[in-house]
Amino acid sequence: MKIRLILSLVIITLILSACGSKKKVNGYNKRKGEVRREKVEPPKSSKENLPKKVTESKLEEINETETNKPTFKNNTERYIYNFAAIAKEEMKLYGIPASITLAQGVLESSAGQGELTVKSNNHFGIKCNGWQGDKVYHDDDALDECFRKYNDPKYSFRDHSLFLTDRRRYASLFQLDKDDYKAWARGLKSAGYATDPKYPAKLISIIERYELHKYDDEVLGNASRRGKKNAEVKKDYTSIRYNVKRGDTLYSISRQFGLTVEELKKMNNLKSNNLAVGQKLYVKSL
Repeated sequence: MKIRLILSLVIITLILSACGSKKKVNGYNKRKGEVRREKVEPPKSSKENLPKKVTESKLEEINETETNKPTFKNNTERYIYNFAAIAKEEMKLYGIPASITLAQGVLESSAGQGELTVKSNNHFGIKCNGWQGDKVYHDDDALDECFRKYNDPKYSFRDHSLFLTDRRRYASLFQLDKDDYKAWARGLKSAGYATDPKYPAKLISIIERYELHKYDDEVLGNASRRGKKNAEVKKDYTSIRYNVKRGDTLYSISRQFGLTVEELKKMNNLKSNNLAVGQKLYVKSL
């Protein structure tokens, strides 16, 4: 009897001990009366990490935009891309070649990266001179000079157009052909726009390097005219060039080759009668 009683007590003790120490049952935790299932969440895919509003079609649109985004070799190309449309619009309204406006902007604003341009949106270095708008002060020809400040670069381009059209000293520019960027570059220097003797050459170099004259052609509707004009000259005066010598004049040269002075000037796109020793002129075949 005693042995049976002892065995019964031992079995009961083991059962109670097993129930009390058991903390996890079938993957669940018992803690303060709560049941919580432990599981490891699988990692979210890249699509699941995107905002809900970004659909697959939206993703395709973003990828396409990134693919078509223009790339630029330098700041000048970026500048031309950003402001060519404005320069063309100013040409339509005020008659200033877009090529000249863009080249001046590139040169005078350091392709939009110059200190004055960055802090004032002033792309042409126009000083205050009675300006009633916002101003900034910048060291230029003298210390702490007053320059015009614009809220948007487009207003700087408009002020540049007005600056040239409203001043009498630039009136002669508007008698020039609008697709003759070389004459405009030289005319700006002659009218006193810049003191740098190399100013015209710098403008012409920028225009020709980046083919800015194509914007003039687009506005004038003569995109093929320039090539046609060159072809005509080459056809009529193939490799016939004359080197100007000391004492030569347009009259003497024209008489020598059976031309009038006006014909000779037109063939060489000359705006004046001035010649330089060593200058090469197209002349009529003998």
